[in-house]
Amino acid sequence: MLLVTSCSQNKEPFFTRYRTVFQIGDQPEWAAKDLNARHWENRIALVPDGQIFWSRTKIDILKAPETLKPYGLRLEVYGEYEVFWDGVLIGKNGNPGQEADLPPEGKLWTTFTIPAHLTHAGEHVMALRLSNYYYPDHIGNYGLKIDYYDDLLTDRLIQNSYMHIFAGAFLITAIYFLFLFLGNKKEYPALIFSISCLLFFGLTMTHFVKTTVPIHYSLHVIRLEVITSLMFGISFLIPLYFSMQFPYPKWKLFLGVYTAILLFIFSIEHHLFDYTILNMTLSLLLFSLCIAVFGIYKKAKGALLVLLTLLLCIFIRHYVSLNISLFTGFSLILLNMLYLLSLRIKEQRLAYENSLVQSTRLRLELLKKNIQPHFLMNTLTSLIDWIEESPKKGVLFIEALAKEFDLLNQIENKTLIPITQEIELCRTHLEIMEYRKEVNYSWEEEGIHTNEKIPPGILHTLLENGITHSLPLKDNSITFKLIFELNDQYKSYTFLTFAGAVQSEPRNRANGTGFKYIKARLTESYQSKWDFTSEPTGHGWKNTIKLYS
Repeated sequence: MLLVTSCSQNKEPFFTRYRTVFQIGDQPEWAAKDLNARHWENRIALVPDGQIFWSRTKIDILKAPETLKPYGLRLEVYGEYEVFWDGVLIGKNGNPGQEADLPPEGKLWTTFTIPAHLTHAGEHVMALRLSNYYYPDHIGNYGLKIDYYDDLLTDRLIQNSYMHIFAGAFLITAIYFLFLFLGNKKEYPALIFSISCLLFFGLTMTHFVKTTVPIHYSLHVIRLEVITSLMFGISFLIPLYFSMQFPYPKWKLFLGVYTAILLFIFSIEHHLFDYTILNMTLSLLLFSLCIAVFGIYKKAKGALLVLLTLLLCIFIRHYVSLNISLFTGFSLILLNMLYLLSLRIKEQRLAYENSLVQSTRLRLELLKKNIQPHFLMNTLTSLIDWIEESPKKGVLFIEALAKEFDLLNQIENKTLIPITQEIELCRTHLEIMEYRKEVNYSWEEEGIHTNEKIPPGILHTLLENGITHSLPLKDNSITFKLIFELNDQYKSYTFLTFAGAVQSEPRNRANGTGFKYIKARLTESYQSKWDFTSEPTGHGWKNTIKLYS
């Protein structure tokens, strides 16, 4: 973009322009080159009712054009007009003086060929016969450029082609991160970045639409309103994004004050669009700098790079035009936002991979715990006793043991399983432990939804802890109860143990392999959207798992 925009700036100038003077009225002789315009006005505040008025601008051509390469004249004028060069009509844009009776015609940006015999080096006069029916108060200096006619036509098309590619890159980025957000609707930085890229795409296209889409001057203010509104959105979203990446105290109050300042800038002197855009840009840079400095103070990743980029944007704004600094600065800031988002995604991926590794390790440890020699020897010893005393119950014992191992084999590699399958595993385990410990274990349920899913082995682990660390009641029984609750904010599983006494301290249980396994499984499936508590009660023990929406 910088290369394209610098091409025209590095050319040796072809002309020198002097001040423009105005006169209300309509006389054909005002187009003459040698007219004495000493008494014409330097400024006209208002030309009501679409009246005809004239403007004259003295221009010095510094060198004659090359052979077969005529000069061209590009104008940006509020109004419909006729163009005279040294008294010769060289072009017409619309129907001056007839705007009230005819539909709008002509374009705001137009290019005309200057006859070769009128472009010798020296003094020339450009006269415009105008009417400005739609915006009678927009009278002033006009955009004017003289260059080779072919270059005037092609340079802007080439520049626009690059800018369309540039804008298209941000459109694709916006769509991509929108889909990422739809895949994880809690990832609001991705949504904000997507909207920022989309607004920047709209800003770029609206700014450079003037070459590809003819715009009548009556619509130009609408275009400027769109650009200013897009700037307002970008100026608000970028500090909001940095606030989410580098959290700071009372950030909502800070953003509220910033929003009030933006609204004030947007409303005051609103008709001065460049002034409004410049002030919003400076406010964006200032507030973002404050956030980045706080991020550096808190040693946040990427904060230093953001600070350096913002300082670079201020440097660019000081040395180049508003348009170039605007698009260059915003593209650099959006690239910074993309970098911060990539850091966030990388951290999330590493955390997820670590949770998978931890979950796999703990799952293997839990499986090893169930098939370790101590467990097998005690189970086989109990099995021998039951076979000798009651062969029928011994067979039931073997069937229950086989069923539990079969269920463990089915669920060990799954992330989520139906709650009914987990409950079946718990009931089977209780059946085995009744034979081993000769304690009356019972299982109760309340409010269970059969279509719910849960990470495998969680309730089974809580059940094992309850059996291992609890003493039976006086009637030689221990009861386990699972309660399910569902509301708009979360769903919860409450696992109660009704026993005579607890054999270990809470801190020992919290640091055990079983609890680590539960937490790793919950992180694997629900990231940070869960809560797990375990505490003693008057009747035994209470475990609560909350899964947030």
